[in-house]
Amino acid sequence: MRVLIAPDCFGGTLTAREAAEAMASGWRSTAPRDEVVLRPLADGGPGFVDVLHAALGGDLRTSTVTGPLGRPVEAVWLLHEGTAHVESASACGLHLVPEDDRARACELVTTRGVGELVAAARDAGAHTVVVGLGGSATTDGGAGLLAALGAVAVDDDGTPLSGGTALARCAGLDGVADPGGVRLVAASDVENPLLGPHGAATVFGPQKGADPAAAARLEAGLARFADVLPRDVRDQPGAGAAGGLGAALLALGATVVSGAGLVRELTGLDAALDAADLVVTGEGSFDRQSLRGKLVTSVAGAAAERGLPCLVLAGQVGAGRGEAAAAGVRDLRSVAEHVGSAARSMAEPAASLASLAAHVARQWST
Repeated sequence: MRVLIAPDCFGGTLTAREAAEAMASGWRSTAPRDEVVLRPLADGGPGFVDVLHAALGGDLRTSTVTGPLGRPVEAVWLLHEGTAHVESASACGLHLVPEDDRARACELVTTRGVGELVAAARDAGAHTVVVGLGGSATTDGGAGLLAALGAVAVDDDGTPLSGGTALARCAGLDGVADPGGVRLVAASDVENPLLGPHGAATVFGPQKGADPAAAARLEAGLARFADVLPRDVRDQPGAGAAGGLGAALLALGATVVSGAGLVRELTGLDAALDAADLVVTGEGSFDRQSLRGKLVTSVAGAAAERGLPCLVLAGQVGAGRGEAAAAGVRDLRSVAEHVGSAARSMAEPAASLASLAAHVARQWST
């Protein structure tokens, strides 16, 4: 039997590649005769560069850029045949802000490092820069990115502004952002607009540490910043991605593409699905949010279209089996339930996931 293993990352414990390798190790320990094919996946968020490097090869590069708190961080990006793939989370990711600092920092953090990565790719000769959006700590509308490329948000006195809340005082942009003729692509599966009840501050701000008062201040900053952008993009789908970083990229003329769709294409997932007998995918937490078009249910849907059974191995399960079945999931398993607790599964994530894969293989391998 040919088994396709195509997971997303497991939220802060395993990259998509590590999760795929753990699943494959467990499956092979039980069913050594099965042909196991690995296609780790990502949607533009954390793991985007790692997954594409595994599929495409290319030149992995490291740049020292400004992190979300203004301190230098090392960010890895991929250059492949003239196209640079940049992961915004590597420069302004939530994991770069200590949990205890998030409530204080959520109004101050910056996307400047993402702009510096775009500039590094431009200077390295890339003709296209694909920016994966997701997992950010920021809600600055991409003001930091624009500043790194030459257009600085300033107040009435010409003082540079940084952080989402400060943008409420924005009087305009000093300078012009210059991507240097590079074609920009925003890779995201978030369709939220910049503002309003479905916008960046309201929907994603709380995940980054913003209480209702802070989210309202961030909303005010984004609303003012939208007025000074070179294009009115506030209502465009994806403008609210990564705390409004999508808006800045759209204002620079970026094309928005599905991050999951791009990875699916570049990793050859469809060909692998066509050749498979069984599909195994997974993520850290399979919940009702997963049922709203996230990567794992995209894989399950593609499997169902081909009449293939799809198994989901998740760190934790917060959605009903019936709901999952309607999305194309034939079997849904929790690592935490398998090993006895979420704490144990988090303490030994690879071993726990491998153990569950071995257990499931006993039932599904033919």
